[in-house]
Amino acid sequence: MEESYKSFARVYDMFMDNIDYPAWRDYLLTILEKNNINEGLILELGCGTGSMTELLAEAGYDMIGIDNSEDMLEMALEKRVESGHDDILYLQQDMREFELYGTVRAVISVCDSINYILEEEELLEVFRLVNNYLDPGGIFIFDMNTPYKYENLMGDSTIAENREEGSFIWENYFDEETQVNEYALTLFIREKDELYRRYEEYHYQKAYDMNTVMELLERSGLELVAVYDAFSTEEPRVDSERICFVARECRKGHKDGTKTNRMDD
Repeated sequence: MEESYKSFARVYDMFMDNIDYPAWRDYLLTILEKNNINEGLILELGCGTGSMTELLAEAGYDMIGIDNSEDMLEMALEKRVESGHDDILYLQQDMREFELYGTVRAVISVCDSINYILEEEELLEVFRLVNNYLDPGGIFIFDMNTPYKYENLMGDSTIAENREEGSFIWENYFDEETQVNEYALTLFIREKDELYRRYEEYHYQKAYDMNTVMELLERSGLELVAVYDAFSTEEPRVDSERICFVARECRKGHKDGTKTNRMDD
């Protein structure tokens, strides 16, 4: 996880330009508004180059972005300068041990960032940390690639794309025993004098059964609100490629009337 996206960060947005981030943002906004979160502070885990962070800031939310990759965050900082969203706070932290100074109204994580957590106990710790840093009744929205997608669509497949600025070869191998998908990524990035430099990276994601994720959410203290076939409000299907989880903080209601400190108070 720590080594992911070092070279790819330079061309990540170019190769991800097929993703409709505005539509994804609108989907998140629908869920946030349904849960009465129309303003306030939101944390994005695995924010990458800040594409979604910027769009939610544009929608009026105060944003914090956390990512473990210094290179990805450099791209995010460049976007912040271009957009003028100077109040976005970016932190280089591992989501398995992130720290904030107070709580937030919502936590989001998109683009299957949660699948990069390879151990159940580490995923449980991520959920516990999210629960700890949510306001009372705060919402956690995240998506995950499904076992069906890894087993039937990605495993043992090769994706290649050629652009003027660079090319990549993305080879996938899915281990059914460990449920881990390995991405062997070879990049050819154009540099000075029309030369292309070759880079190699390896990425790993874990396929989690939906029931396992639900159990871990419950153990963390979060209350499951809904599970959707991603980009809809329909129930997941057996052939869903991505599913969206919505969970709520439910254990900060103190009988003595004490109040959790908010970062945006």
